[in-house]
Amino acid sequence: MAEKSWYQLTVQELLAKLATRESGLTTDEVTTRREQYGENRLAAKRQTTLIEKFIAQFKDFMIIVLIVAAIVAGATGEMVDALIILAVVLLNAVFGVFQEAKAEEAINSLKEMAAPVAQVERDGEVVTVKSNELVPGDVVHLEAGDIVPADLRLLTANTMRVEESALTGESVPVTKRAEVLTDADLALGDRENLAYMNTNVTTGRGSGVVIATGMQTEVGRIAGMIDAAEETKTPLQENLTQLGKWLTILILVIAVVVFLIGMLRGQESVVDMLLTAISLAVAAIPEGLPAIVTITLALGTQRMAKRKALIRRLPAVETLGSTDIIASDKTGTLTQNKMTVEQLVLDGTLTDAKVADVPADSPLALAMMLNNDTKFTDAGLGGDPTETALVQYYLDHDVAAQTVIETHPRIAEIAFDSERKLMSTFNQTADGQLVQYVKGAPDQLLTRVTRILDHGQVRPITAADREQLLATNHELATQALRVLAFGYRP
Repeated sequence: MAEKSWYQLTVQELLAKLATRESGLTTDEVTTRREQYGENRLAAKRQTTLIEKFIAQFKDFMIIVLIVAAIVAGATGEMVDALIILAVVLLNAVFGVFQEAKAEEAINSLKEMAAPVAQVERDGEVVTVKSNELVPGDVVHLEAGDIVPADLRLLTANTMRVEESALTGESVPVTKRAEVLTDADLALGDRENLAYMNTNVTTGRGSGVVIATGMQTEVGRIAGMIDAAEETKTPLQENLTQLGKWLTILILVIAVVVFLIGMLRGQESVVDMLLTAISLAVAAIPEGLPAIVTITLALGTQRMAKRKALIRRLPAVETLGSTDIIASDKTGTLTQNKMTVEQLVLDGTLTDAKVADVPADSPLALAMMLNNDTKFTDAGLGGDPTETALVQYYLDHDVAAQTVIETHPRIAEIAFDSERKLMSTFNQTADGQLVQYVKGAPDQLLTRVTRILDHGQVRPITAADREQLLATNHELATQALRVLAFGYRP
Protein backbone atom coordinates (compact mmCIF):
# COMPACT_ATOMS: atom_id res chain seq x y z
CA MET A 1 0.00 0.00 0.00
CA ALA A 2 1.37 3.41 -0.98
CA GLU A 3 2.32 5.77 1.80
CA LYS A 4 -0.28 8.44 2.49
CA SER A 5 0.44 12.04 1.54
CA TRP A 6 0.41 14.72 4.25
CA TYR A 7 -3.04 15.93 3.24
CA GLN A 8 -4.47 12.40 3.56
CA LEU A 9 -3.41 11.92 7.20
CA THR A 10 -5.74 12.35 10.15
CA VAL A 11 -4.58 14.61 12.97
CA GLN A 12 -3.63 11.58 15.08
CA GLU A 13 -1.65 10.02 12.22
CA LEU A 14 0.02 13.36 11.49
CA LEU A 15 1.12 13.92 15.09
CA ALA A 16 2.35 10.35 15.40
CA LYS A 17 4.36 10.53 12.17
CA LEU A 18 6.10 13.74 13.29
CA ALA A 19 6.42 12.61 16.92
CA THR A 20 4.79 15.80 18.16
CA ARG A 21 1.63 16.96 19.93
CA GLU A 22 -0.96 19.72 19.55
CA SER A 23 0.74 21.62 22.38
CA GLY A 24 3.94 21.72 20.32
CA LEU A 25 7.53 20.66 20.94
CA THR A 26 9.78 21.24 23.91
CA THR A 27 12.94 23.34 23.71
CA ASP A 28 15.10 20.21 23.91
CA GLU A 29 13.19 18.55 21.05
CA VAL A 30 13.59 21.67 18.93
CA THR A 31 17.35 21.73 19.53
CA THR A 32 17.68 18.07 18.52
CA ARG A 33 15.60 18.50 15.38
CA ARG A 34 17.46 21.65 14.31
CA GLU A 35 20.67 19.64 14.33
CA GLN A 36 18.94 17.02 12.20
CA TYR A 37 17.08 19.25 9.71
CA GLY A 38 19.13 22.47 9.80
CA GLU A 39 17.77 26.00 9.61
CA ASN A 40 14.48 26.79 7.96
CA ARG A 41 15.89 28.88 5.12
CA LEU A 42 16.31 28.52 1.39
CA ALA A 43 19.83 27.64 0.30
CA ALA A 44 21.50 30.24 -1.85
CA LYS A 45 24.34 29.93 -4.30
CA ARG A 46 27.71 31.03 -2.99
CA GLN A 47 28.17 34.66 -3.91
CA THR A 48 31.23 35.36 -5.99
CA THR A 49 33.92 37.70 -4.72
CA LEU A 50 34.78 40.97 -6.45
CA ILE A 51 37.90 39.35 -7.93
CA GLU A 52 35.83 36.46 -9.34
CA LYS A 53 33.32 38.94 -10.78
CA PHE A 54 36.17 40.91 -12.33
CA ILE A 55 37.73 37.82 -13.93
CA ALA A 56 34.33 36.72 -15.27
CA GLN A 57 34.09 39.93 -17.31
CA PHE A 58 36.96 38.69 -19.54
CA LYS A 59 35.19 35.51 -20.69
CA ASP A 60 33.40 37.25 -23.55
CA PHE A 61 34.80 36.40 -26.99
CA MET A 62 35.07 40.04 -28.09
CA ILE A 63 37.02 40.89 -24.94
CA ILE A 64 39.40 37.98 -25.60
CA VAL A 65 39.96 39.25 -29.15
CA LEU A 66 40.72 42.74 -27.81
CA ILE A 67 43.20 41.39 -25.26
CA VAL A 68 44.99 39.43 -28.00
CA ALA A 69 45.02 42.56 -30.16
CA ALA A 70 46.52 44.59 -27.31
CA ILE A 71 49.26 42.01 -26.79
CA VAL A 72 50.06 41.95 -30.52
CA ALA A 73 50.05 45.76 -30.71
CA GLY A 74 52.41 45.98 -27.76
CA ALA A 75 54.72 43.35 -29.23
CA THR A 76 54.94 45.24 -32.50
CA GLY A 77 55.73 48.53 -30.83
CA GLU A 78 52.26 50.10 -31.12
CA MET A 79 52.12 50.95 -27.40
CA VAL A 80 49.53 53.72 -27.76
CA ASP A 81 47.06 51.37 -29.45
CA ALA A 82 47.82 48.67 -26.88
CA LEU A 83 47.16 51.01 -23.96
CA ILE A 84 43.92 52.32 -25.48
CA ILE A 85 42.60 48.80 -26.06
CA LEU A 86 43.51 47.71 -22.51
CA ALA A 87 41.86 50.84 -21.08
CA VAL A 88 38.65 49.99 -22.95
CA VAL A 89 38.76 46.39 -21.70
CA LEU A 90 39.34 47.46 -18.09
CA LEU A 91 36.57 50.08 -18.26
CA ASN A 92 34.17 47.43 -19.52
CA ALA A 93 35.11 45.06 -16.67
CA VAL A 94 34.77 47.78 -13.99
CA PHE A 95 31.31 48.74 -15.24
CA GLY A 96 30.16 45.12 -15.15
CA VAL A 97 31.54 44.43 -11.67
CA PHE A 98 30.07 47.65 -10.27
CA GLN A 99 26.57 46.90 -11.58
CA GLU A 100 26.56 43.28 -10.41
CA ALA A 101 27.86 44.14 -6.93
CA LYS A 102 25.34 46.97 -6.59
CA ALA A 103 22.43 44.70 -7.55
CA GLU A 104 23.55 41.93 -5.15
CA GLU A 105 23.81 44.44 -2.31
CA ALA A 106 20.24 45.60 -2.93
CA ILE A 107 18.95 42.02 -3.16
CA ASN A 108 20.69 41.09 0.11
CA SER A 109 19.10 44.11 1.80
CA LEU A 110 15.67 42.94 0.62
CA LYS A 111 16.32 39.47 2.02
CA GLU A 112 17.20 40.91 5.42
CA MET A 113 14.01 42.97 5.43
CA ALA A 114 11.91 39.92 4.53
CA ALA A 115 12.89 37.80 7.55
CA PRO A 116 9.45 37.04 9.10
CA VAL A 117 8.61 35.75 12.56
CA ALA A 118 6.14 33.07 13.62
CA GLN A 119 3.84 32.38 16.55
CA VAL A 120 4.79 28.89 17.77
CA GLU A 121 3.80 26.52 20.55
CA ARG A 122 6.93 25.84 22.63
CA ASP A 123 6.88 24.09 26.01
CA GLY A 124 3.10 24.49 26.05
CA GLU A 125 3.18 28.28 25.51
CA VAL A 126 2.74 30.45 22.44
CA VAL A 127 5.98 32.35 21.76
CA THR A 128 7.32 34.47 18.90
CA VAL A 129 10.40 33.09 17.13
CA LYS A 130 12.22 33.81 13.88
CA SER A 131 10.87 31.68 11.08
CA ASN A 132 14.31 30.23 10.33
CA GLU A 133 14.23 28.58 13.78
CA LEU A 134 11.24 26.36 12.94
CA VAL A 135 11.60 22.59 12.70
CA PRO A 136 9.27 19.79 11.51
CA GLY A 137 6.78 19.06 14.28
CA ASP A 138 6.41 22.68 15.44
CA VAL A 139 2.83 23.90 15.87
CA VAL A 140 2.38 27.35 14.27
CA HIS A 141 -0.49 29.82 14.73
CA LEU A 142 -1.53 31.99 11.76
CA GLU A 143 -3.80 34.98 11.31
CA ALA A 144 -4.63 37.52 8.60
CA GLY A 145 -1.54 39.33 7.36
CA ASP A 146 0.94 36.61 8.33
CA ILE A 147 3.45 35.04 5.94
CA VAL A 148 3.33 31.25 6.19
CA PRO A 149 6.82 30.44 7.59
CA ALA A 150 7.08 26.79 6.45
CA ASP A 151 4.99 24.07 4.80
CA LEU A 152 2.16 23.24 7.23
CA ARG A 153 -0.56 20.62 7.58
CA LEU A 154 -3.45 22.60 9.06
CA LEU A 155 -4.97 21.55 12.38
CA THR A 156 -7.56 24.35 12.47
CA ALA A 157 -8.81 26.83 9.85
CA ASN A 158 -11.34 29.48 10.85
CA THR A 159 -12.56 31.07 7.58
CA MET A 160 -8.90 31.10 6.58
CA ARG A 161 -7.87 32.15 3.07
CA VAL A 162 -4.32 32.08 1.71
CA GLU A 163 -2.95 33.88 -1.34
CA GLU A 164 -0.81 31.33 -3.23
CA SER A 165 -0.36 33.05 -6.61
CA ALA A 166 3.46 32.95 -6.43
CA LEU A 167 3.29 29.15 -6.16
CA THR A 168 0.21 28.10 -8.12
CA GLY A 169 -0.56 31.08 -10.37
CA GLU A 170 -4.06 31.43 -8.91
CA SER A 171 -4.67 35.13 -8.20
CA VAL A 172 -7.73 34.46 -6.01
CA PRO A 173 -6.95 33.47 -2.38
CA VAL A 174 -7.65 29.81 -1.57
CA THR A 175 -10.08 28.90 1.20
CA LYS A 176 -8.40 26.50 3.62
CA ARG A 177 -9.88 23.75 5.77
CA ALA A 178 -8.46 21.28 8.27
CA GLU A 179 -10.41 18.16 7.22
CA VAL A 180 -8.67 15.11 5.76
CA LEU A 181 -8.56 14.93 1.95
CA THR A 182 -8.92 11.40 0.66
CA ASP A 183 -8.22 11.86 -3.06
CA ALA A 184 -4.81 10.70 -4.25
CA ASP A 185 -2.41 12.77 -6.34
CA LEU A 186 -4.10 16.11 -5.74
CA ALA A 187 -2.58 19.11 -7.53
CA LEU A 188 -0.72 21.64 -5.41
CA GLY A 189 -3.54 24.18 -5.50
CA ASP A 190 -6.17 21.60 -4.47
CA ARG A 191 -4.49 20.55 -1.22
CA GLU A 192 -6.76 22.72 0.87
CA ASN A 193 -5.51 21.47 4.24
CA LEU A 194 -1.90 22.43 3.48
CA ALA A 195 -0.31 25.89 3.69
CA TYR A 196 2.94 26.59 1.88
CA MET A 197 6.01 28.56 2.83
CA ASN A 198 6.11 32.23 1.70
CA THR A 199 2.39 32.41 0.88
CA ASN A 200 0.20 35.03 2.61
CA VAL A 201 -2.80 34.62 4.91
CA THR A 202 -5.34 37.19 3.71
CA THR A 203 -8.28 36.51 6.02
CA GLY A 204 -9.22 34.35 8.98
CA ARG A 205 -6.91 32.42 11.26
CA GLY A 206 -5.70 28.90 11.85
CA SER A 207 -2.94 26.65 13.12
CA GLY A 208 -0.84 23.88 11.64
CA VAL A 209 2.03 21.47 12.13
CA VAL A 210 5.29 22.08 10.26
CA ILE A 211 5.80 19.20 7.80
CA ALA A 212 8.74 20.60 5.81
CA THR A 213 11.31 23.35 6.20
CA GLY A 214 13.95 25.05 4.04
CA MET A 215 14.76 23.35 0.76
CA GLN A 216 12.31 20.51 1.50
CA THR A 217 9.33 22.88 1.13
CA GLU A 218 7.48 23.35 -2.16
CA VAL A 219 9.07 26.77 -2.70
CA GLY A 220 12.42 25.23 -1.75
CA ARG A 221 12.06 22.65 -4.54
CA ILE A 222 11.41 25.47 -7.02
CA ALA A 223 14.48 27.33 -5.71
CA GLY A 224 16.52 24.16 -6.18
CA MET A 225 15.42 23.80 -9.79
CA ILE A 226 16.28 27.43 -10.49
CA ASP A 227 19.74 27.02 -8.96
CA ALA A 228 20.31 23.87 -11.01
CA ALA A 229 19.35 25.57 -14.27
CA GLU A 230 22.24 26.30 -16.59
CA GLU A 231 22.96 29.91 -17.42
CA THR A 232 22.21 30.79 -21.01
CA LYS A 233 23.57 33.60 -23.11
CA THR A 234 21.36 36.55 -23.95
CA PRO A 235 20.58 37.36 -27.60
CA LEU A 236 23.04 40.27 -27.46
CA GLN A 237 25.84 38.08 -26.12
CA GLU A 238 25.22 35.49 -28.85
CA ASN A 239 25.18 38.17 -31.54
CA LEU A 240 28.37 39.79 -30.24
CA THR A 241 30.08 36.39 -30.15
CA GLN A 242 29.05 35.72 -33.73
CA LEU A 243 30.15 39.21 -34.78
CA GLY A 244 33.49 38.76 -33.04
CA LYS A 245 34.13 35.44 -34.78
CA TRP A 246 33.26 36.78 -38.25
CA LEU A 247 35.29 39.95 -37.71
CA THR A 248 38.26 37.94 -36.54
CA ILE A 249 38.09 35.64 -39.57
CA LEU A 250 37.59 38.55 -41.95
CA ILE A 251 40.44 40.60 -40.45
CA LEU A 252 42.82 37.62 -40.55
CA VAL A 253 41.90 36.88 -44.18
CA ILE A 254 42.50 40.52 -45.16
CA ALA A 255 45.81 40.61 -43.24
CA VAL A 256 46.98 37.44 -44.98
CA VAL A 257 45.91 38.76 -48.39
CA VAL A 258 47.76 42.05 -47.79
CA PHE A 259 50.84 40.16 -46.63
CA LEU A 260 50.79 37.87 -49.70
CA ILE A 261 50.26 40.76 -52.16
CA GLY A 262 53.13 42.67 -50.57
CA MET A 263 55.41 39.66 -50.83
CA LEU A 264 54.43 39.01 -54.45
CA ARG A 265 55.35 42.58 -55.37
CA GLY A 266 58.80 41.97 -53.87
CA GLN A 267 59.30 45.60 -52.85
CA GLU A 268 59.12 45.07 -49.08
CA SER A 269 60.91 42.71 -46.69
CA VAL A 270 59.11 39.85 -44.96
CA VAL A 271 59.40 41.61 -41.57
CA ASP A 272 57.98 44.89 -42.90
CA MET A 273 55.02 43.18 -44.55
CA LEU A 274 54.38 41.10 -41.45
CA LEU A 275 54.31 44.23 -39.29
CA THR A 276 52.07 45.96 -41.81
CA ALA A 277 49.62 43.07 -41.84
CA ILE A 278 49.56 42.89 -38.05
CA SER A 279 49.09 46.67 -37.72
CA LEU A 280 46.22 46.50 -40.20
CA ALA A 281 44.59 43.67 -38.25
CA VAL A 282 44.88 45.53 -34.92
CA ALA A 283 43.55 48.77 -36.43
CA ALA A 284 40.55 46.95 -37.93
CA ILE A 285 39.39 45.54 -34.57
CA PRO A 286 36.47 47.70 -33.23
CA GLU A 287 37.83 48.25 -29.71
CA GLY A 288 35.12 50.85 -29.06
CA LEU A 289 32.28 48.36 -29.55
CA PRO A 290 32.43 46.67 -26.09
CA ALA A 291 32.69 50.07 -24.41
CA ILE A 292 29.67 51.43 -26.29
CA VAL A 293 27.64 48.29 -25.53
CA THR A 294 28.59 48.41 -21.83
CA ILE A 295 27.73 52.09 -21.46
CA THR A 296 24.41 51.59 -23.24
CA LEU A 297 23.49 48.65 -21.01
CA ALA A 298 24.56 50.58 -17.91
CA LEU A 299 22.22 53.43 -18.86
CA GLY A 300 19.47 50.84 -19.32
CA THR A 301 19.99 49.43 -15.83
CA GLN A 302 19.75 52.93 -14.39
CA ARG A 303 16.43 53.49 -16.12
CA MET A 304 15.19 50.15 -14.81
CA ALA A 305 16.37 51.02 -11.30
CA LYS A 306 14.27 54.20 -11.40
CA ARG A 307 11.29 51.93 -12.06
CA LYS A 308 12.26 49.83 -9.01
CA ALA A 309 13.59 46.89 -11.07
CA LEU A 310 16.93 45.37 -10.11
CA ILE A 311 19.21 44.09 -12.88
CA ARG A 312 22.04 41.93 -11.60
CA ARG A 313 23.87 41.42 -14.89
CA LEU A 314 24.14 44.08 -17.59
CA PRO A 315 23.18 41.86 -20.59
CA ALA A 316 19.85 41.04 -18.92
CA VAL A 317 18.59 44.52 -19.84
CA GLU A 318 18.86 43.71 -23.53
CA THR A 319 17.03 40.40 -23.02
CA LEU A 320 13.97 42.30 -21.80
CA GLY A 321 14.21 44.58 -24.83
CA SER A 322 14.32 41.55 -27.14
CA THR A 323 11.14 40.05 -25.68
CA ASP A 324 8.25 40.14 -28.16
CA ILE A 325 5.60 38.10 -26.34
CA ILE A 326 5.00 37.19 -22.69
CA ALA A 327 2.66 34.18 -22.51
CA SER A 328 0.82 33.60 -19.23
CA ASP A 329 -2.39 31.81 -18.32
CA LYS A 330 -2.90 33.83 -15.12
CA THR A 331 -3.16 37.58 -14.80
CA GLY A 332 -2.56 37.53 -11.06
CA THR A 333 1.11 36.67 -11.46
CA LEU A 334 1.66 39.75 -13.64
CA THR A 335 0.16 42.34 -11.30
CA GLN A 336 1.39 43.95 -8.10
CA ASN A 337 -1.51 42.37 -6.19
CA LYS A 338 -2.46 45.85 -4.96
CA MET A 339 -5.81 47.59 -5.20
CA THR A 340 -7.03 51.15 -4.73
CA VAL A 341 -10.42 52.72 -4.10
CA GLU A 342 -11.47 54.30 -7.42
CA GLN A 343 -15.19 55.16 -7.15
CA LEU A 344 -17.70 55.76 -4.34
CA VAL A 345 -21.50 55.87 -4.52
CA LEU A 346 -22.59 58.58 -2.10
CA ASP A 347 -26.28 59.54 -1.74
CA GLY A 348 -27.05 57.81 -5.03
CA THR A 349 -24.31 59.62 -6.97
CA LEU A 350 -21.21 57.97 -8.43
CA THR A 351 -18.20 60.02 -7.31
CA ASP A 352 -14.48 59.86 -8.04
CA ALA A 353 -12.88 58.57 -4.83
CA LYS A 354 -10.04 61.10 -5.06
CA VAL A 355 -12.40 64.05 -4.67
CA ALA A 356 -15.13 62.39 -2.56
CA ASP A 357 -15.74 63.91 0.88
CA VAL A 358 -16.30 61.08 3.36
CA PRO A 359 -15.96 62.24 6.99
CA ALA A 360 -13.93 59.87 9.14
CA ASP A 361 -16.83 59.49 11.61
CA SER A 362 -19.46 58.74 8.94
CA PRO A 363 -21.07 55.27 8.89
CA LEU A 364 -19.47 54.50 5.49
CA ALA A 365 -15.97 55.42 6.67
CA LEU A 366 -16.38 53.43 9.87
CA ALA A 367 -17.72 50.42 7.96
CA MET A 368 -14.78 50.51 5.53
CA MET A 369 -12.20 50.69 8.34
CA LEU A 370 -13.83 48.50 11.04
CA ASN A 371 -15.26 45.70 8.89
CA ASN A 372 -11.71 44.91 7.93
CA ASP A 373 -8.92 42.47 8.90
CA THR A 374 -6.02 44.67 7.76
CA LYS A 375 -2.97 44.59 10.05
CA PHE A 376 -0.60 47.49 10.69
CA THR A 377 3.04 46.35 10.54
CA ASP A 378 6.44 48.01 10.33
CA ALA A 379 6.54 47.09 6.63
CA GLY A 380 3.12 48.69 5.98
CA LEU A 381 -0.41 47.32 5.72
CA GLY A 382 -0.84 43.55 5.64
CA GLY A 383 -3.80 41.41 4.65
CA ASP A 384 -6.19 41.00 1.74
CA PRO A 385 -5.42 43.57 -1.01
CA THR A 386 -9.08 44.63 -1.16
CA GLU A 387 -9.22 45.33 2.57
CA THR A 388 -5.84 47.07 2.73
CA ALA A 389 -7.04 49.35 -0.10
CA LEU A 390 -10.01 50.44 2.04
CA VAL A 391 -7.77 51.41 4.96
CA GLN A 392 -5.13 52.98 2.69
CA TYR A 393 -7.83 55.22 1.21
CA TYR A 394 -8.36 56.91 4.56
CA LEU A 395 -4.67 57.02 5.36
CA ASP A 396 -4.21 58.89 2.07
CA HIS A 397 -6.88 61.34 3.26
CA ASP A 398 -5.00 62.00 6.53
CA VAL A 399 -7.33 59.91 8.69
CA ALA A 400 -5.73 58.14 11.67
CA ALA A 401 -7.22 54.80 10.63
CA GLN A 402 -5.31 52.79 13.23
CA THR A 403 -6.64 55.02 16.02
CA VAL A 404 -10.20 54.67 14.69
CA ILE A 405 -9.88 50.88 14.68
CA GLU A 406 -8.33 50.76 18.16
CA THR A 407 -11.06 52.98 19.66
CA HIS A 408 -13.80 50.77 18.18
CA PRO A 409 -12.79 47.29 19.39
CA ARG A 410 -14.28 44.29 17.64
CA ILE A 411 -16.45 42.26 19.99
CA ALA A 412 -17.57 39.55 17.56
CA GLU A 413 -17.53 38.72 13.87
CA ILE A 414 -19.07 36.56 11.18
CA ALA A 415 -16.31 35.97 8.65
CA PHE A 416 -16.86 36.10 4.89
CA ASP A 417 -17.77 32.83 3.20
CA SER A 418 -18.56 31.89 -0.38
CA GLU A 419 -22.23 31.11 0.30
CA ARG A 420 -23.23 34.16 2.35
CA LYS A 421 -20.88 36.51 0.42
CA LEU A 422 -20.88 38.92 3.35
CA MET A 423 -18.65 39.74 6.31
CA SER A 424 -20.10 41.12 9.56
CA THR A 425 -18.34 42.63 12.55
CA PHE A 426 -19.70 43.91 15.84
CA ASN A 427 -17.76 46.87 17.17
CA GLN A 428 -18.08 48.84 20.40
CA THR A 429 -18.13 52.64 20.32
CA ALA A 430 -16.49 54.92 22.89
CA ASP A 431 -19.79 55.28 24.75
CA GLY A 432 -20.28 51.51 24.95
CA GLN A 433 -22.80 51.03 22.12
CA LEU A 434 -22.58 47.95 19.91
CA VAL A 435 -22.76 48.55 16.15
CA GLN A 436 -22.88 45.90 13.43
CA TYR A 437 -21.03 46.65 10.18
CA VAL A 438 -21.48 44.55 7.04
CA LYS A 439 -19.68 44.47 3.70
CA GLY A 440 -19.92 42.17 0.72
CA ALA A 441 -21.58 41.56 -2.61
CA PRO A 442 -24.10 44.35 -3.43
CA ASP A 443 -26.79 41.95 -4.66
CA GLN A 444 -26.59 39.92 -1.43
CA LEU A 445 -26.60 42.93 0.89
CA LEU A 446 -29.52 44.59 -0.91
CA THR A 447 -31.72 41.54 -0.25
CA ARG A 448 -31.22 42.04 3.50
CA VAL A 449 -31.40 45.81 4.06
CA THR A 450 -34.65 47.63 4.81
CA ARG A 451 -33.38 51.21 5.11
CA ILE A 452 -30.89 53.46 3.31
CA LEU A 453 -28.80 56.45 4.40
CA ASP A 454 -29.69 59.34 2.09
CA HIS A 455 -28.04 62.76 2.60
CA GLY A 456 -27.53 62.06 6.28
CA GLN A 457 -31.09 60.84 6.85
CA VAL A 458 -32.17 57.22 7.29
CA ARG A 459 -35.31 56.31 5.29
CA PRO A 460 -36.93 53.11 4.03
CA ILE A 461 -35.27 51.70 0.91
CA THR A 462 -37.45 51.55 -2.21
CA ALA A 463 -37.51 49.30 -5.25
CA ALA A 464 -36.17 52.23 -7.29
CA ASP A 465 -33.21 52.51 -4.90
CA ARG A 466 -32.42 48.85 -5.35
CA GLU A 467 -32.67 49.04 -9.14
CA GLN A 468 -30.42 52.10 -9.27
CA LEU A 469 -27.77 50.52 -7.03
CA LEU A 470 -27.82 47.26 -8.98
CA ALA A 471 -27.48 49.19 -12.24
CA THR A 472 -24.50 51.08 -10.81
CA ASN A 473 -23.02 47.78 -9.64
CA HIS A 474 -23.33 46.38 -13.19
CA GLU A 475 -21.82 49.53 -14.72
CA LEU A 476 -18.77 49.39 -12.42
CA ALA A 477 -18.35 45.63 -12.86
CA THR A 478 -18.20 46.06 -16.66
CA GLN A 479 -15.25 48.42 -16.06
CA ALA A 480 -13.36 45.53 -14.37
CA LEU A 481 -13.80 47.13 -10.94
CA ARG A 482 -14.42 45.05 -7.83
CA VAL A 483 -17.61 46.37 -6.20
CA LEU A 484 -18.44 46.20 -2.48
CA ALA A 485 -21.55 47.33 -0.61
CA PHE A 486 -21.51 48.47 3.02
CA GLY A 487 -24.19 48.52 5.66
CA TYR A 488 -24.57 49.11 9.39
CA ARG A 489 -27.07 48.55 12.19
CA PRO A 490 -26.82 50.40 15.53
